[in-house]
Amino acid sequence: MSTTVYVPTDSAALSVGAEAVAARIADIAAQRGIPVRLVRNGSRALFWLEPLVEIATGNGRIAYGPVDVADVEGLFDAGFLDGGAHALRLGPTEEIPFLRQQERLTYRRIGVIDPLSLDDYAAHDGWQGLRRALATAPEAIVAAVTESGLRGRGGAAFPAGIKWKTCADAQVDRKYIVCNADEGDSGTYADRLTLEGDPYSLIEGMLIAGLAVGATEGYVYIRSEYPRAFRVFCEAIDRATRAGWLGDDVAGSGRRFVLHARLGAGAYICGEETSLLESLEGRRGQVRVKPPLPAIAGLFGRPTVVNNVVTLASVPVILARGAAFYRDFGSGRSRGTIPLQLAGNVRRGGLVEKAFGLTLRELLHDFGGGTASGRAIRAVQVGGPLGAYLPDAALDTPIDYEAIAAVGGMLGHGGIVVFDDTVDMAAQARFALEFCAIESCGKCTPCRIGSTRGVEVMDRIKDGTDVARDEALLRDLCDTMIDGSLCALGGMAPFPVLSALDHYPEDFGIAR
Repeated sequence: MSTTVYVPTDSAALSVGAEAVAARIADIAAQRGIPVRLVRNGSRALFWLEPLVEIATGNGRIAYGPVDVADVEGLFDAGFLDGGAHALRLGPTEEIPFLRQQERLTYRRIGVIDPLSLDDYAAHDGWQGLRRALATAPEAIVAAVTESGLRGRGGAAFPAGIKWKTCADAQVDRKYIVCNADEGDSGTYADRLTLEGDPYSLIEGMLIAGLAVGATEGYVYIRSEYPRAFRVFCEAIDRATRAGWLGDDVAGSGRRFVLHARLGAGAYICGEETSLLESLEGRRGQVRVKPPLPAIAGLFGRPTVVNNVVTLASVPVILARGAAFYRDFGSGRSRGTIPLQLAGNVRRGGLVEKAFGLTLRELLHDFGGGTASGRAIRAVQVGGPLGAYLPDAALDTPIDYEAIAAVGGMLGHGGIVVFDDTVDMAAQARFALEFCAIESCGKCTPCRIGSTRGVEVMDRIKDGTDVARDEALLRDLCDTMIDGSLCALGGMAPFPVLSALDHYPEDFGIAR
């Protein structure tokens, strides 16, 4: 009887040698005549432990990591296929504190299943939400998503149910579901983990969305920097289509839904929903003027639901377990769970899915373990390159949309980038604004010109010629960008600058 060994095939694990580790396990097993079934799962998203090798035993899966090629022979000698003792043995995978303290709903399958196995997906609660949706009236599906409190897990946090109802109410002959997988924020990887580690959950969520609003076609727009995620997802679409989960007769229901994957053009601005639609239609990624909203006139001028990967992948559990089940997680107006992604100068980087309500400090210390350098945390940027820099005094803020906004921040896609006390915050703020200047689509003047002039003013402040005058000018420019920009890129580009000026004036040479 063979022993099942799990070795991740996620991009993060591959980047630190998982492919070579898997090959070495197979070679030694063959040399020793030991029957081994090698499963290439997704990543559990405990990145400091990658490659994380798991062994299926009668008492559950036992984890070892991080495993290097040079460690493999010693693991065999120690009897790791039976869960034997070794310096790299971490014990039962589910008991690793980083995992045990989470509440994984949307990400409950990543690292557990073979990402492309339809049987494995079905064996781990896959398609339950879709089966229930197929037996439910469209308006009841929309009502369930609305009642669950699910909000878009991107920048705006707009209630998903309201967006779906707007699209559902449109009386036209053709509608679309578009998934924004152009994950470009610094420190984020939740979308990639889904695309590579649990792609059928996204497919299931898009199918349910199509049933809810009357759409029969969908597109997934994947960032160009994710070539592996694109290949895996395309294969998932092919397999789901051949198995009858996609196509002209979804699961034998007589309903139609076809799905396409498209590779992005490498522009950060295409993470904005209307720029994404422009790019999908074959044009330059530039922001559209709203109204009309995409839910009324979106892709090819038709009503379109545009949600990101996490939002759509969260839908199946809502249909399968009920709106109340999902709504019971979270706090205030932030319901359910959110995948928080730890990156930067942090000891334990990885994905943490928790109900809204834990504090930033709990996240950074209980899960992240503090900084990798061992020094004090000086700043945390929440929500990508447009997010504010939050100081230590703000770390007791609960993680929910309104609480983060109340301290001048934005939760966004849940990316958390950590900096220790050696960071130059003036340099970081300049970098953030310069990034926005480079990535501006150029359509509106406040963003196109304001970001460039803002970088120049910041350089003058650092030179120290007339700091008071230039600080006033920079703040005035930021106000103009916030109030006058056409989209969130220009409207939020000042957030890192203003937060750095407010909390770290000494880095600019400003005395308070």
